[in-house]
Amino acid sequence: MLPVLERASGALIMVLVLADVFLTVLYARIGTGLFADRAAHLVWAIFRRAADASGRKRGAVLSFCGPVILIVYVLFWSLGLTLGAGLIIHPALGAAVRAGSGETPTDFITALYAGGSSMAIVGASDFKPATDGYRLIYLANSLVGMSVTSLVLTYVMQVYTALRQRNALGLKLRLLAGETSDAAELLARLAPEGQFSTGYTHLADIAGTMAEMKEAHHFYPVLFYFRFQEPFYSVSAQTFIALDTVSLIRSGIADHQAAWLKDAAAVDAIWRVAMLLVVTLETTFLPGDLPATVDVTRAENEEWRTRYSKAVSRVSAAGVEAIPNETGAETYLASRARWQPHIARLAPAMAYCVDEFKPDGDRNR
Repeated sequence: MLPVLERASGALIMVLVLADVFLTVLYARIGTGLFADRAAHLVWAIFRRAADASGRKRGAVLSFCGPVILIVYVLFWSLGLTLGAGLIIHPALGAAVRAGSGETPTDFITALYAGGSSMAIVGASDFKPATDGYRLIYLANSLVGMSVTSLVLTYVMQVYTALRQRNALGLKLRLLAGETSDAAELLARLAPEGQFSTGYTHLADIAGTMAEMKEAHHFYPVLFYFRFQEPFYSVSAQTFIALDTVSLIRSGIADHQAAWLKDAAAVDAIWRVAMLLVVTLETTFLPGDLPATVDVTRAENEEWRTRYSKAVSRVSAAGVEAIPNETGAETYLASRARWQPHIARLAPAMAYCVDEFKPDGDRNR
């Protein structure tokens, strides 16, 4: 009875591991993994605690978390398949599975070695199947091993491709904003002498790239755990400047100069995809309900009004006819109240601070 249970346990473990590989690598939907997602959460929590104890090296410590999680994935899947194969082979050692020469050991460590070897190309192991049933098992194990290896290698390359694209978007927004985190500076540079014709091309490109980035996080949720020391590479910073830019376009530019821009598809797409990305990450990685749009505090009201006043001054200096009146400020506050709570909740979860995304002048106050 015991050998039967051992084989059944091994088969169950292999099925569960393969299901996790399927859901993580092939099915590629955020929040669907069986074990990989939980392992990633655990590693992230460990790194957060280690980083908090590292002082000034906090950012450097956290920057290793993403790569380590990928290594944990590979080790977890490899060891899981090895354990499952070892449990299946263990009862057959010395009978249906024999050593190539000499006496066949029957201990469990030997079974793990034989199981791990069976995941490689047939014939590479020191242990050979002596029955048709175990020959088929060895063949199946070798096919599974080669398939999983190919899938995991491809998955890792795709993750880094998506990460490069995310970083490229962050750097692009940074450069367009004159190496600042200021949406007003970005808007001013998109409309030199008040001309938005060329700037709209950049907005359309940003909308398309952000849509790709949103889908990349949907396919490869492990991207959430990749943190760089430069804040502008983060999802939080990119959505912050994108949503702030749209808020300023809709509230701070005179209608008769660029009413078409406020209703443009690219501007609306930037808003929608940025909000969708933030909400998707919140729903998947953060506990509790989504934050509701609430009345801002008096301190936030004053801070955001000051922010609007500075932004209006900057875009006006670029030749854009702005709306410096109370109506524009109220529209800006209402818009910001819709997205600010989401960023304020997501950024700390990704080990960033919202203050890191503020314009340099605001950050140094």
